[in-house]
Amino acid sequence: GELQLGVLIETMRREGFELTVGPPKVLFQEDEDGNVIEPMEEAQIDVDDEFTGVVVEKLGLRKGELQEMKPSGGGKTRIRMAIPSRGLIGYQGEFLADTRGTGILARMFNGYAPYKGAIPGRREGVLISAEKGKAVAYALWNLEDRGPLFIDSGVDVYPGMIIGEHNKGQDLEVNPLKAKQLTNVRASGKDDAVKLTTPIRRTLEEALAYIEDDERVEVTPNHIRLRKAILDTHERKRDKRRREAEAKS
Repeated sequence: GELQLGVLIETMRREGFELTVGPPKVLFQEDEDGNVIEPMEEAQIDVDDEFTGVVVEKLGLRKGELQEMKPSGGGKTRIRMAIPSRGLIGYQGEFLADTRGTGILARMFNGYAPYKGAIPGRREGVLISAEKGKAVAYALWNLEDRGPLFIDSGVDVYPGMIIGEHNKGQDLEVNPLKAKQLTNVRASGKDDAVKLTTPIRRTLEEALAYIEDDERVEVTPNHIRLRKAILDTHERKRDKRRREAEAKS
């Protein structure tokens, strides 16, 4: 899972390597009849009784099939599910949040099965920097209504870099360098100092679980950044139209 990848990449990062990492993907195979098959896992989950509903629901959206659910004593329930390996990618952090850190999830490879279909990805879009320079506190303050941010003021940004999450489903290009316009007219009161909400800081494993197919994690000895795979705006739009056309055909 992401943990093993995270350990490898973190080791390389501390040794001075710089690399760009895409979202983890499973390797599909074909059976004797030419049908696509994918790796499956058996997930055994121990959770408090009050969290069983949300866990079963979330894993069901990830194409998990309930095989057994029984009380295990002490107000806990044991759930056993068959689920595609790709359905568990990015789920660990969500699982811990849903169970308030009390759930235990064990997984084991359980052979191959016919392809289960598309699994819904992230529902939110992202805020993408359209400019290069140092982020300005006033600009970030104005962007907070759009969604939570991933950076603080004074951070170097570049076109195509992901600086926050968009509350709506689509991506949005923004200018994090836009400073407040100054005039020679004195205000009757003193402007309040800009106070920014603490940005979301993702670990390497969380970043790998968060990104979509057209996004990357940029790893350097000093920084972990999120970015679009294609930095240029026009190239990115052309690629999106191409992928949408391929999906329809």
